[in-house]
Amino acid sequence: MVEIQLSKEVPEELLITFCVCTTLLVAVHMLALLISTCILPHIEAVTSMPCSISESPHEKLHWYIETAWAFSTVFGILLFLLEIAILCWVKFYEYSFTAAWCTTIVLFPVVLILLAFAIHFYRTLVAHKFELSKHGLRELESLANRLHGDSLDRNSEHSVLAV
Repeated sequence: MVEIQLSKEVPEELLITFCVCTTLLVAVHMLALLISTCILPHIEAVTSMPCSISESPHEKLHWYIETAWAFSTVFGILLFLLEIAILCWVKFYEYSFTAAWCTTIVLFPVVLILLAFAIHFYRTLVAHKFELSKHGLRELESLANRLHGDSLDRNSEHSVLAV
């Protein structure tokens, strides 16, 4: 019995997509690693100092830390899941479209759950930061009112003494 094998060559667009996704995945994680590695010595230096510093480097570099977190977690995880889907398409393209589609179908709810969690987590952090800021402003306003009240009391004492 002679077996005839149908050859379905993997489309070049799919291979290009795989290469681009792989490159982005590695680049995103390397950028996050670079930022994290550069910031860690500053944090260790500040925490090892006996005196208090008004503004530490990791507070100044807050934007970079958040960028590294976003790249590493959000973009990195999404790119990794996309990489799995594309890899399955490349690997099973010649053998089984069903296997490739099953991978894609399974990954959709996983991506949606991860995105929902990331959005919920970020919104919770923002709400907490907002509440802390609001509480800080209330404390400053209370302190300003007390200072203003004390200065009015002193002014009235001076005007009574002058009479």
